[in-house]
Formats: sequence, C-alpha cells, structure tokens
Amino acid sequence: MTKKVNRKVICGIQQVGIGVENVEKCWAWYKEAFGFDTKIFGDEGVAEKMLPYTAGKPQRRFAILVYNLRGGGGFEVWEPRGRELNHITFTPEFGDYGIFACKVKSPDVKGAYNRMKSNGYNLLTEPSAAPSGKEHFFVKDPWGNLFEVESDNYEFLKEKKDTGGVNGVILGVSDIDKSITFYGSIMGYDTVEYDKTDIFNDLKGVPGGEYRLRRVMLSRSTPLEGPLSEVMGTSHIELIQRIGEEGVPSPKKLYEGRLWGDPGFIHLCFDVRNMDKIREASLAMGHDFVCDGGRDFKMGEANGHFTYIEDPDGTLIEFVETFKIPILKKLGIYLHLENRDDIKPLPRIITKALRFLK
Repeated sequence: MTKKVNRKVICGIQQVGIGVENVEKCWAWYKEAFGFDTKIFGDEGVAEKMLPYTAGKPQRRFAILVYNLRGGGGFEVWEPRGRELNHITFTPEFGDYGIFACKVKSPDVKGAYNRMKSNGYNLLTEPSAAPSGKEHFFVKDPWGNLFEVESDNYEFLKEKKDTGGVNGVILGVSDIDKSITFYGSIMGYDTVEYDKTDIFNDLKGVPGGEYRLRRVMLSRSTPLEGPLSEVMGTSHIELIQRIGEEGVPSPKKLYEGRLWGDPGFIHLCFDVRNMDKIREASLAMGHDFVCDGGRDFKMGEANGHFTYIEDPDGTLIEFVETFKIPILKKLGIYLHLENRDDIKPLPRIITKALRFLK
C-alpha cells in the first residue's frame, strides 16, 4: 500500500552543484576520478527562477546530473553560457563561509589514493585518520574544487570501483552552534558524531589546515526514507569554524560578489517529499524560501519541484521533490514518483534500471 505522510521527509543528499566552464570536459574528469558515469539528465535552457542570485536577469546554462551507482549523492554540473564567468579571487581556506569541500565515499581509501597518485592528480594529503577514526584524504580537481575521499562502505549496487557517490560536504560557518541547530532541525542531521577543537594533523596540507578549528560532524538518527533514498544512501555534514586568534585572517564568503552558477560549489541539494512541510519547517527556523521553481519545473526529461533557502551564513540549500526521471527515454519509459510511497524506498528491481542511463 502506498503510504503518504503529513510531514516533511528528507530522503538524502541528492547532489552538490558545481559551477564549471565546460560541462563535458569536467564530467570526463569526474567520471575517471570518482566513477560518476551515470547521467540522469542533460539540459540546456535558461535559469529564470534564480533571479535574486543571477543579477536579476535570466541566465542561459547547460547542466547535467550524474551519479556513481555504487551509492551516494550526485554532482549537478552547471555551465553558465552567454556571460562572463566570475572566478574566485582568493584561495579558499578552512573556515571560509560556504561549501569548502565535497565528500566522496570510498570502500578502499588507500586504493583510491594510489590510483589517483598514479594518474598524477593534485593530492593535498595522504590517507590519515579523521577524528572519527576513519581514513580520508584530500584531492583537488583541475579547476580548484576540493574533494575529500573518505572511508565509507555504503553500497547501492555492486560495482568494481574504489569510490562511490557524494557522502556530504564540509561547510565553513560563523557560529557553529547556530548551524548545528539549523541543519539538525530542518534537514534532520541531529546526531553529533564528534565535536573537537584543535589544530588537526589530518588537515595539514590543505589551505587553512594550520589554523585552530572547531570541527563538528553531523549525521542523521533516522533510517533512510523516500523512493530514491537507497540510491543516495547515508551522508553527513561537517561544520568547521575558524577560531579567531592573533595573526589568523578573518573568514571570507566563498561566493561573495559572484553569481549563482559561477565556478565552484554552488549549492547543497536535498531530495525531499512534501514541499509544503519543508517550508513550514524552514519558516519555523526563520528561513523562508528565497526561490521557488514551482511544481512543473523541467530539467531535460526530468521534472519536479525545486526551492532554495539560505543557511545562517548565506550558503544556498536546495530542496527537490522529484516527480519524474527518464529510464529508457527512447522507449518512452520513465520513473514516476509523485504518487509513490513517501517513506518506503522503491524496490531494487526498479532502481537498478538506472543502469540503463550509463
């Protein structure tokens, strides 16, 4: 029986948005580096709903949504078109406000590190233990975006890869306690895995790793919920606040003075059910939608309802309630989700069909 519930449902991290100069070139690298070989959609059009973040004008763009079906969130890779891009003018450091790094799952951290080293990737650290005790390392893509490859054995489909999908993000924040409440109350990341303040050896080699930092890792206490939740799997959010001390520079906003879609990490997106309840929860925390795409928004052959809020430091958080995605577009086969159970994950026989999108 289909179960509809009268509450918000956060299914998981659907994707992290990445602004780039050339989608196809960047996707080729992400496919090789992280195994993101499954394209859910590709769409060229005009971003008309993000006017507060696009200088009040509709902006042309090309975007794709890609996944690693070993399990985890995806990358939504955005290429603004028809305008000059605004690149970041400084080197981001731990504690700068916004999405500092994207976390990527790995069942074999040392194997992933050795493969990337042999390919000549820009590795900033060697595998070492995080405060959780799990191994991780940092790597930069050719365009300056930082990724943290970390130990995580979650598996949606059995694939011979040493990396999986998105496992969360590292966020620079100004008031970590306020951010703990924000991400716990609205998104359900209500469990503190660790809360430590120090100069951390495992961060040395990454810009800002020499600073004294407060690090808080948040995860969710609730089990996976929602039709596509098993595809996206588990995730967590690491909050980092730079401790103000003599000689330590004040944090900067990573997207200050730039437009949505400019190169870098654009947003953190959650797959949800019952958008009206998401808004109620956001309003209760004093964060109304800053953009609302409506229920009939289309991205290529996919469609759904997207909205945005800002976190306490202005980082853009997207919510997407997915209604339809293509499986075999040429045969007219689509996965319709609007009337599916709000809680129960789709049967694996259905979600495994996403393999046809490779």
